[in-house]
Amino acid sequence: MKKISTLLIALGLTMGSAAQAATFDFTGTISNHNDVIRIPFSLINTSSDVKVWTDSFLNGLNFDPITAVWKNIAGSWSKVGENDDNAGIAAGQTIYDSGLTFSSLESGDYLFTIATYNNFSVSNNLSDGFSFDNQTPIALANWTQPANHAGMGNAWSVHLSGVDSAIAPVPEPETYALTLLGMGLLGMRVMRSRQRRITPQLQA
Repeated sequence: MKKISTLLIALGLTMGSAAQAATFDFTGTISNHNDVIRIPFSLINTSSDVKVWTDSFLNGLNFDPITAVWKNIAGSWSKVGENDDNAGIAAGQTIYDSGLTFSSLESGDYLFTIATYNNFSVSNNLSDGFSFDNQTPIALANWTQPANHAGMGNAWSVHLSGVDSAIAPVPEPETYALTLLGMGLLGMRVMRSRQRRITPQLQA
């Protein structure tokens, strides 16, 4: 229950501070080699300048990331793009940092995902998962990452520029479900509040 309450508070603060065409910055840690971080974001209108990127690799201090963007199409998440190495998006990035830029991205609901190299998505459908999904989780401190090294840090830092809203990162599907539950509970609270204000007026 405490976990749900914390998510609801974070969600309320994030939704309340969302602004059009803003930049959202998120940081956190990833526990295991096959964890995938999910960051929901949205566009009210088609945008000609959206950038989503990492700057946390720090020349090998932390793990080598893979990023992807997914669009919600009729309830299913479809891949818009995936990137392993793109360190030329913004200042502060180093080799093996990752990200995507879009000169045209349609309005709608999206997910920005961060995984460890080489845990690529299996297909263009998020429901099909990632390459490491069926592997036994290995703590990053104990994992020798392909094309990287053992003992790298588990910190990540990402930025979303040119989007209208974004929700605090969601590490796992179970927590993502809790976030959706939180959104539903917030919606119910708003509706009940409105009903209480309307009912006395009708009785009068």
